[in-house]
Amino acid sequence: MTSTVAPPIETSRPAEPRPQGARFGLPVATCLVMGNIVGGGIFLLPASVAPFGTISLVAFAVLTVGAIALALVFGRLAHRHPQTGGPYVYARAAFGDFAGFLAAWSYWITTWVSNAALAVAAVGYLSVFFPAIGRHTWSTCLAALAVQWLPALANLAGTRYVGAVQLVSTVLKFAPLLLVAVGGIFFFDPANLGPFQATGQSGAGAVSASAAILLFSYLGVESAAVSAGEVRDPARNVGRATILGTAGAATVYLLGTLAVFGLVPHEKLVSSQAPFSDAVNAMFSTGGGTGGSWGGTLVACAAVISMVGALNGWTLLSAQTPYAAARDGLFPKVFATKRRGVPVAGVIVTVVLASALTVYNSAFPGEGGGSQGLFEILVLVTTFTATVPYLLSTAAQIYFLASGRSERVDRGRLVRDTLLASLAFAFSMWLVAGSGYAAVYQGVLFLFAGVLGYAVMAGKKHRAAAPPAA
Repeated sequence: MTSTVAPPIETSRPAEPRPQGARFGLPVATCLVMGNIVGGGIFLLPASVAPFGTISLVAFAVLTVGAIALALVFGRLAHRHPQTGGPYVYARAAFGDFAGFLAAWSYWITTWVSNAALAVAAVGYLSVFFPAIGRHTWSTCLAALAVQWLPALANLAGTRYVGAVQLVSTVLKFAPLLLVAVGGIFFFDPANLGPFQATGQSGAGAVSASAAILLFSYLGVESAAVSAGEVRDPARNVGRATILGTAGAATVYLLGTLAVFGLVPHEKLVSSQAPFSDAVNAMFSTGGGTGGSWGGTLVACAAVISMVGALNGWTLLSAQTPYAAARDGLFPKVFATKRRGVPVAGVIVTVVLASALTVYNSAFPGEGGGSQGLFEILVLVTTFTATVPYLLSTAAQIYFLASGRSERVDRGRLVRDTLLASLAFAFSMWLVAGSGYAAVYQGVLFLFAGVLGYAVMAGKKHRAAAPPAA
C-alpha cells in the first residue's frame, strides 16, 4: 500500500559545480568511511576495555548495531539530499538555517581540533622510527605540523589525489590489522580470555562503563554523506559506501579485539601499552619467548599510516561542511570556492587553525594538578560537538517521516525507517551521555559561541535578500 506525500523541502542553493573525471566511485567512498572511522584508537582499544573482561565485547556488539542504524539513516538522508554537507544539509532542510548552522559549526570544530590531536598521536608512533623527534618539544611540534600539512597539500592537489591517498592508506593500514584479526584465529587460546566480567559491577553497569570508552570508535560514519557532492551517483553510492564502510570497520574492530583477547593473557593485556604489538609477538614467538621487537615496529608503521590516512579524509571533510554552509550564506563566502573539486579556503583555514592549536599546545602544555591546557580542553569538547550533527540528522529523518515530507513509500518501509531513525537517535543520545558532564558543559558553551557568528551571517543574508528601498 502506498500513499502520496508532500515533496521534500526545497533549498535555494544554486546548482553545485561538479568536477569532471575526478569524482569518487564506490570503492574510494567506502575507503573514506572506513579510513575515517578507523583512526589510531583501535591500536589501544583492546587494552582499554580489558579491565572489564570479555563482557566488553557485548558492549561492542551493541554499539555496532547502533552505528549500523546510524549508517542506514545517513544512507536514506543522502538519497533524499545527495549534496555536499551531509548533516548540515539535512538539519537545514528540516529545521531551517539556525539548525543547519549549528550542525555545520559543531562539525567544523570537531574536524580541525581532531586533526590536531591525530597529528600529535601520529608523531608519537613516528618517533619509533625516528627517536630524535620525540626528544624535544619543538621537534615534536614541527613533526606534527608536517603530518598535518602533507594531507592538506594532497587535498589542495584535487579530489583525484585525495581518493588515491585514501585508497592506498586504507589498504596498507588494514593489512596488519587483518593479520591479527584473521591470523589470530589460528593462535587463539581461550585460556587467555580471562573472566567474562572482571569488575564488581552488575552486567548492565559493566556494559555501560566499557561502552563509554568505545562509544567514539564509530565517529566518521557520516564521511561519505558530507562529501556527497564529490561522489559519483551520490543518491545511490553514498548510502552503499556508508553501510559498507561502517560494516567493514565494525568487522575489523570486533575480530581484532577478540583476537587480541585470545592471544594476550588477560593479566598482561590490562596493562599493555601496545596490545596489537603484543598480539603479533605472541603469534610469531618461538620456544616460549617473545617475537622480538618487529611486532611493535609493524604496529607503529600501521598506526602512522592509519592516522595519516584519517587526516587525509578528515581534512577533506573539514572543508566540505563550511563550503555547503557558505553557498547558503551562513558561512563567509570565501569558503564557497572550489578548485579541482576541493574547497581551497576551507582546507587552508582548517589546517592553519589546527596548526595554531598544535603550536599553542607546545608553547603552553597542560600542567598537573587537574588543570588542563587549551588543547586538552578542546579535544574534550569535540567528544560532544561530534554528536550534535548526528542528533540533528536523525531528528531530521524523524521529522521527514512524521511530517510526510518523504518520497512515496509503502507502510513496511515507513515502519522500518522510523524504527531505524529512532534507534539511531537513541544511539546519538548515548554518545552524548558517554561524553561526560565536563565535555557536555564545555561543548555547549563552545557550540553557543558560534551563535554570534550566525547572527552576523544571517543578518547579512537577510539584508542582501531585502528589496531595495523605494
